[in-house]
Amino acid sequence: MDFVCMKDDLVFGVKLSSYALGTRSSMPILSGLKMEIKKDRLCLLATDLERAVRCEIPIENKAGDEAVVLNGAVFSQIAARLPADERISLKTESQDATVVKLRCGETSFDLPTLPVEDYPEIPPLPQKKIASLDVGRFHRGFEQTAFATLKAGETTRLSLTGVDIVLQGGGVKMVATNGYRLAMKTVEAGEILEEGEYLIEAGVLSDLDRVLSQVAGKTASLYKSEGQLFFQIEGVTFMAKTIAEEFPDFERVIPKENPIALVFDRRALLETLQRIEITAAEESGAVTLRATNEESAVRINSSSKDKGEAEERVRLKKVPAQGVEISFKAEYLIDALKRMGSETVAFWLASSEKAGLLEPSGDHIAPDDEGFLYVCMPVRLTS
Repeated sequence: MDFVCMKDDLVFGVKLSSYALGTRSSMPILSGLKMEIKKDRLCLLATDLERAVRCEIPIENKAGDEAVVLNGAVFSQIAARLPADERISLKTESQDATVVKLRCGETSFDLPTLPVEDYPEIPPLPQKKIASLDVGRFHRGFEQTAFATLKAGETTRLSLTGVDIVLQGGGVKMVATNGYRLAMKTVEAGEILEEGEYLIEAGVLSDLDRVLSQVAGKTASLYKSEGQLFFQIEGVTFMAKTIAEEFPDFERVIPKENPIALVFDRRALLETLQRIEITAAEESGAVTLRATNEESAVRINSSSKDKGEAEERVRLKKVPAQGVEISFKAEYLIDALKRMGSETVAFWLASSEKAGLLEPSGDHIAPDDEGFLYVCMPVRLTS
């Protein structure tokens, strides 16, 4: 192996690939970053078997095609701290390619390689494209849904750790739930060539979101294979392993009949909940909302033996059709309100025992809030 490339190209490729390094895996080879030379292109690959990143950059190839594997964490640190110079060279120093010499300006590194034959095969990009998606819309969809999942170590139900991506009609639905709350975001797709449903772990999508945010392109092309979904943009491919477990029937979870409308100024409600949460009981985190059909305000209170109690009135945009007293985990409402930008929100309720539906409302819904809704189960407090 013997090639020269622009330093910025290599640094960019190494940084993106590093998001898929298996640094916590029991398989040491997954901590490696694979470099494949094919003519005038260098392909950088990394995988932890749950995700994979493939990034191509142009090079000046001075030898034949070859592949080596370097310690990904070490190589990533080196790339981030290289001296100021436009070009960088890499060359195998031994006949059996056990050492790679890296030179940039006056700096050089001799880097040991890992066994290339032990590196797992990363599936190639499938030929059939199934959809295209605006990167900005994907980011907003991820931001407004992934927070509602559970982390992998918190449950044995894998479906509750993932975001369900549904390609249907002319739109993409992204849905997440932990069993007590559900966040859904519907965005327009550039095109959908094949409808489908794909459940992907939220942590994997978080790395995808980071990768897409650093690529210049605005549209990602989607491809699928058995058990995998691929996102391709500007010479960068991100592979995400799908979760085989079935996702809950979210359409049945969304309340359809909610006669009680509590319409709030979003920021006023958020700030009140953040204050009242301070005295909520540790075990439930619950705050109670009390509304009547005689007053255009809601009383929100919490109490606990250890912390005391608090109450605050929050003005409504209009008097509700009927009264209600209902409790929610404050954290769940705060999480959703923080991720919205609209001035006004509507909280739709049916009774003290049924789930509430929160969504942006009014004549001036923020563009980024279009297609967002949030369902939250109430907390049953014992007297």
